[in-house]
Amino acid sequence: MDIRDLGRLDLNLLVALEALLEERSVSQAASRLYITQSAMSKTLGRLRELFDDQLFVRRGSGMVPTPRAEQLGARLPEVLQAVQSMIQPLEFDPRVYEGKMNLLAQGPLGAWFIPALVARLQRDAPGMRLRVCSQADDLFEQLATGGLDMALQIERRHYPAELELTTLAFAQPVLMARKGHPLENTEFSVDDVARFPQVALMSTDIGELRLSENSAEQVEEYQRRTEAQVETDDLQTALQIVSETDCLFPAPPLLMEQFNLSRYLVALPIPGLSDLSIRYVAVRPQRVLGSAAHEFFYQQIIALTEEFRARMGLPDLQQLRQQRKLDY
Repeated sequence: MDIRDLGRLDLNLLVALEALLEERSVSQAASRLYITQSAMSKTLGRLRELFDDQLFVRRGSGMVPTPRAEQLGARLPEVLQAVQSMIQPLEFDPRVYEGKMNLLAQGPLGAWFIPALVARLQRDAPGMRLRVCSQADDLFEQLATGGLDMALQIERRHYPAELELTTLAFAQPVLMARKGHPLENTEFSVDDVARFPQVALMSTDIGELRLSENSAEQVEEYQRRTEAQVETDDLQTALQIVSETDCLFPAPPLLMEQFNLSRYLVALPIPGLSDLSIRYVAVRPQRVLGSAAHEFFYQQIIALTEEFRARMGLPDLQQLRQQRKLDY
């Protein structure tokens, strides 16, 4: 379609044409649109030039439309209604919505959220499809351009100003190990931990995380002395390795409680990192903030977070922000 001719079109001309077709009078059409008769006469001149037709001919005190004007009049209500619907806010009904949400859920956040989120969507928004990944190249670019609609992750050191963050939780990591591990029920140091191979999730880059200066130094020292032997982007694989070997897996403690892993795993303290607290956040780009569908999706994440926190006996998100004096 060649849209260059549309550059000459002023929507006000179409509104005026509709009034002229219905009133069959320049003065009455002008009164209807609250403009002067002279202004309406000039508008009629512009319409005649635009459509290369006289459009109306005088007959007594009124006007008679030409065949071209009648042809335009037959389609005009539909055109104006379409334009009006474009500028009105879109109605959103999750029950009939059809679309896809692209979500990054880092590490254990996917295991926490996705099963319960899918159940909610099947119940309340059955047409909302979900694409989930655990890591992404150039995360910020994908959020900005539509490759991703939201990210659930450990807070990073830096974010672009156009991203909105919501704190979901704080957690102190533990070392997950199999039941009967040599370190279980003992006092141990980093040197003791370093004797055992480590498992790490590839989606977690410690160097990019937002930590206090003291905690960052402690984490770097721990990593230097306990290099991961196995890296995987699959949480289930990491857990299976830990359950069948003497490998140790740094992970959030809620993972144990959420999935009842205490049947075959134990949570051990990480020596030297007793003050470390990791913040989990939801990240949204500005481009989705005016979308009713994306707001609905975001509210499902918040509602699930509140359910998890209540189940674990933790304060709700508002209380969390007040207690820790958080900005987000």
